[in-house]
Amino acid sequence: MRCPFCGAQDTKVVDSRLFGEGDQVRRRRECTVCKERYTTYETAELTLPWVVKQDGSRVPFDGRKLATGLHRALEKRPVKTEEVDAVLSRIRRRILATGEREVESRQIGEWVMEELRALDQVAYVRFASVYRSFQDVNAFREEIEKLERQLPPEARRRQLDLLDKARGEDEQ
Repeated sequence: MRCPFCGAQDTKVVDSRLFGEGDQVRRRRECTVCKERYTTYETAELTLPWVVKQDGSRVPFDGRKLATGLHRALEKRPVKTEEVDAVLSRIRRRILATGEREVESRQIGEWVMEELRALDQVAYVRFASVYRSFQDVNAFREEIEKLERQLPPEARRRQLDLLDKARGEDEQ
């Protein structure tokens, strides 16, 4: 690999480790000429299927588009970058696991909503409002009520604790 600092062709690998969820290799390299160190990431290049959109058109899968949608839904939410990367990785694996040459955009959207429901409920409702084209406040309300019914007991207790704390602050 060419050194990004001096352009020399001769570099050596100082350290290699698995990265992410084990689907990448992180390598620390050192240039034998200028002695600068830098990091590279190696991933398998896989052919992802085409995405069949709702209008019937077909487009190549674009991971950046998926990441942009997730980041928009998660904007200003307390979710770590590593968690978002893990979600993206799981969705890509699910797409590859279909073994199909084409996957419907609707299916990808459902997988994203499934991941967001588990990761952050506010982001889930944000994404659902765009994905399902909510037309009014009632659609939001229905989705939130459905989400609350599906909450596991521990998550429900945490939310009630937050509500109790908020009410206590209002009284002061």
